[in-house]
Amino acid sequence: MPSYIQELRKAVGHRTIIHCAASIIVVDPAGRLLLGLRADNNTWCYSGGAVEIDEKVEDCARRELKEEMGLEAGSLELFIINSGPEAHYVYPNGDEVSNVEIVYICRDYKGRPECADKEMKALEYFYPEEISLEMVCPPVRPVIERYKSQFCKQEQR
Repeated sequence: MPSYIQELRKAVGHRTIIHCAASIIVVDPAGRLLLGLRADNNTWCYSGGAVEIDEKVEDCARRELKEEMGLEAGSLELFIINSGPEAHYVYPNGDEVSNVEIVYICRDYKGRPECADKEMKALEYFYPEEISLEMVCPPVRPVIERYKSQFCKQEQR
């Protein structure tokens, strides 16, 4: 069945739409973040995607994690709502979105990470200090910056 976004795109083409999304940052016991290498733009990002009509945001985040990374999320912690000019994005196919992204942190999950669909080419855990902003997808950069500033200890000099 076509998704809400696919149906909407038939009507509006590539014009900017407000895109409600839900995402999960998976954090392993060592404090590493699970990122996927996107097939469409060759940048790294956490799991996430568009909320369907009448879908609960948490359910969307869980569904996307299962679809993209093969993991089942347990408890989720609301982290940030990513929106505004920094979250605006033009996909490689020309579709333009003004993202309103609800981002959760998940430390409680089951399964082994695997590329469960064609959206991700590879999955890898990174310590936060290993993640440069240049390597991640532009609209998720503010989220990664916030994560690092909130959870990473600054080295004392």
